[in-house]
Amino acid sequence: MRALVLTLQFLVLAALAGSPVVAADAPATPGPGPQEMMEKVSQDLLRDLDANRAEAVRDPAKLRALVDKHLLPHFDTDYSSQLVLGKHWRTATEAQRKRFIEAFYGTLMADYGDALLEFTADRLKILPFRGDPAANSATVRTEVKRSDGTPVPVNYSLRRTPQGWKAWDVTIEGISYVRSFRTDFGTEIDQKGLDELIQRLESQKASRQPGTRPTAPPAKAG
Repeated sequence: MRALVLTLQFLVLAALAGSPVVAADAPATPGPGPQEMMEKVSQDLLRDLDANRAEAVRDPAKLRALVDKHLLPHFDTDYSSQLVLGKHWRTATEAQRKRFIEAFYGTLMADYGDALLEFTADRLKILPFRGDPAANSATVRTEVKRSDGTPVPVNYSLRRTPQGWKAWDVTIEGISYVRSFRTDFGTEIDQKGLDELIQRLESQKASRQPGTRPTAPPAKAG
């Protein structure tokens, strides 16, 4: 399930396209709107990947460079990390927070690279936008096809920031990755402490290669 979540997360981010939602009275935000921003990310990423696919397959560092260049700038890493750590964010030191953000998103970006190698653009369907385009948050609703053709509902959450629209959560078949990681990490922190979790993520970040296991522990059954 976790591998599917990470793969679908990437597919949404890499393939989102559609008409931008604009409102005359929308709050001023630098850069494009959420759908327009995702469309640009998709175009730029796939163009670079098509030009360098063989090299990216051979060299994980090249693949990570593409992921870091095109995807990482559009994640609200601080906000999402705060939600993932939940109550533990309040008691964490500034140094612990910084280390957690860097380690957590470093391993997530490696998992996005795994999905990128298998990506085909015909697996995504954009659904009509619902919501207030002047709001400070937006949800992009999509359906992503599994390899067997079964459609999976995916909702991607974004928020306005001073730097423009940023993505912070994805909900797949009703499962939020922020809430899922918060549960997994919260249990691990309660048992072993925040430093132990950070050290584990840092070790995984240092050793991660496309095709290896995802970041978080397997989701609990039931």
